[in-house]
Amino acid sequence: MRTGADPPRRLAPLLWTLLALFVLRVAGQALVAFFDVDFLPPMQEWYSGLLAYKYLLPSQVVIIALMTKICLDFTRNRGFFVEPRRFFGVHWLYFGYLYLAVMVARYPVSMYLHPEARWFGGTLPIFFHWVLAAFVIAVGHHHRGQLKSP
Repeated sequence: MRTGADPPRRLAPLLWTLLALFVLRVAGQALVAFFDVDFLPPMQEWYSGLLAYKYLLPSQVVIIALMTKICLDFTRNRGFFVEPRRFFGVHWLYFGYLYLAVMVARYPVSMYLHPEARWFGGTLPIFFHWVLAAFVIAVGHHHRGQLKSP
């Protein structure tokens, strides 16, 4: 049940901005991977290597599609991702906090393990994980605010 918190449309500009940042990241990496553009950082700056790029890119496209659906729901002020759901207000939100904490911790660990990369070497993947975590947290906060206290 809605409790009268801020309408979802107020959150839509933030969500669209975070989506746009992520789309730019995916597009930038694709330009480097497929077209060898030299005005962007090299592939090793975009890519942590944990997942082969042939699998990473399709997963990023799926993430973009999901984020777009969420943004559309918030813009229209209706839809699956706007209706108050305990899952999003609790589990999704805590996942977002954990995800952000791990990615924030990843930065000093990366700098310690790769001192030659200080301060900004290899930080593109970390920064964009922060962007994704912020998106998850923002949606989770919306749901938390819409649900009645237990």
